[in-house]
Amino acid sequence: MNTPLPSRGPAPPVETMNNAELARLVESEHPYRGKALFELSDRIAHDDDAATKVAMLSRLTSLRAARLFDRVSLAWSGIIALLAAETEHARTSAYEAFYALDPAEQRDMLDYLEVTAIEEAHPRIA
Repeated sequence: MNTPLPSRGPAPPVETMNNAELARLVESEHPYRGKALFELSDRIAHDDDAATKVAMLSRLTSLRAARLFDRVSLAWSGIIALLAAETEHARTSAYEAFYALDPAEQRDMLDYLEVTAIEEAHPRIA
């Protein structure tokens, strides 16, 4: 017998929230923390504060443990978004966040990105 999943309630209006509100939603492990992180990630290319917050949030144990698919965690998705933004601040933030990962996780992420060093990674997000 399948047990129904608990209701998460309505999604918060992340597109109208400021960066600090989104970061608090992620930090609180809110059921929609992924949605909040993705909204922040969408802002990275034009907002250094969003990039800084995504880099900081990627260090959270809860995001490092939360899998989107396969090996890719919410933390990795944030780092990948930072890399993809291709701004100086975002890439510097990505490198710092990457080097905060433990060595095994760094190796896995480099393998996933198919590069030998994080500085070589230039992912594209569609």
